[in-house]
Amino acid sequence: MIFLTPEYFWLLILLVPVFLVKNHKEISIVSFGYMLTFILLVLALSRPVIEQEPVKSEQVLSDVIVAVDLSYSMSARDIKPSRLGKAKELLKKLVKSDANTRYAVVGFTTNAIVLSPLTEDSELLLHLYDGLNENLVMTKGSSIMPALELAAKMSKSKTPSVVIFSDGADELSYEAEARFAKERGLVVNTLMLGTTLGDTLQAKDGELVKDEVGDIVVSRENDAIEIISEFTDGVYTKSYEVLLDALREQKNTEYKTQTMVMQNMEFFYYAVALAILVFLVSVTTLKKYVLAFLLLLGVSVEANETWEYFHRASQEYKSGEYEKALDDFKSIKSSNAKLKSVLYYNIGNSYVRLKEFKKAREAYLKSLTLEYSLEADENMRYIADAEEQMQMSTGQEKAKKKSAIAKKRENSKKQEEGAGSNMKVSAPASSGSEDIGKKTKSDPMLNLNKGNAKLSSKQYELINKRGSNETKPW
Repeated sequence: MIFLTPEYFWLLILLVPVFLVKNHKEISIVSFGYMLTFILLVLALSRPVIEQEPVKSEQVLSDVIVAVDLSYSMSARDIKPSRLGKAKELLKKLVKSDANTRYAVVGFTTNAIVLSPLTEDSELLLHLYDGLNENLVMTKGSSIMPALELAAKMSKSKTPSVVIFSDGADELSYEAEARFAKERGLVVNTLMLGTTLGDTLQAKDGELVKDEVGDIVVSRENDAIEIISEFTDGVYTKSYEVLLDALREQKNTEYKTQTMVMQNMEFFYYAVALAILVFLVSVTTLKKYVLAFLLLLGVSVEANETWEYFHRASQEYKSGEYEKALDDFKSIKSSNAKLKSVLYYNIGNSYVRLKEFKKAREAYLKSLTLEYSLEADENMRYIADAEEQMQMSTGQEKAKKKSAIAKKRENSKKQEEGAGSNMKVSAPASSGSEDIGKKTKSDPMLNLNKGNAKLSSKQYELINKRGSNETKPW
């Protein structure tokens, strides 16, 4: 038997004055009844349970890829607080709307990058945009095709749903994009974040943006994008409710996942029942309050096994049982962003030990998105080219072996000729596969005092990369 919330035992300190009384015979039976009732209630609050094996539960999920226009025109304020600000609000609502959906986020201007891979972790996506600084996005133009090409690669589903938050981008015709999306099985839904009247755009210095002939630029809704949704059986709308209904109709069931459901045998019910019995025996005149008392204490709270599972997974990791540690880390569920960041960090470490570097990188990326940590950042950079390093290591070892053989032959030849040498040759050891993941040798990290996640300079560099002519991006 264990106690899930043993901190409640500190309440027993309140009974210390009773034991300091010199003559305990002066304490009435009613007072003893109160004290015993109090002790039993403290015992109930400490949540005594007997552990049982976790049960696997299967969930069926669908894939939705959200592509958000990050170009300069999204700063227009014809939609409050701004087009991009509205996109952030709607993304948060969308992620919270359906727990049985995996979401991915793509940011695009004239280029597109993955801001978050497909995940069922809503907290990860909600923290993602909090770290996005749109002031660092400098590109004025936007193009839909790079976003569609990236979305087509992100899901193995035959018909993944795509949601585009945009003001319509820059093209006058989207027939090529519509054909591409149809061929790849994408169901494209467009939530238009622009109006027919449009709005002017302000430069960084507060001046209105003008075109090359000096006319003030007005960014308006580009409804040419509607053909993509029509061609792929999606919806083109300005209503969030219409979009949500469409996504529910498009829901597929091609992805399955397993989660661990904890089931413990609870004993706090017995402590509560005994406390009520003692209370009634001691104070029979308070029977009218029994019903309210039962209702108050009869509420069951889910068992909190988080810290125990984390400790067990950490011990398994230290013992080299990386697969078991990985399963236990992945089984821990929490709504605490900092704790989830730590869990993803340790999941990444476990994947590195199993030499699954791609999955490790995804885990580190999720960790950094929720909460920045130097350890996760360094580890992700360290395994970025892990496979290349392993190949280089193999090549270097072969070259080193050949060099050693050649040197041995040369020394042997010199000895035969009577020549001698006292020169020593040393070569630095290669950093091969044995060194991969060396930063994961430390104990699993549990430091919740880091700063908020932010996109790296490399990500802003990619999103600002020009991929089309921006002479007239409006």
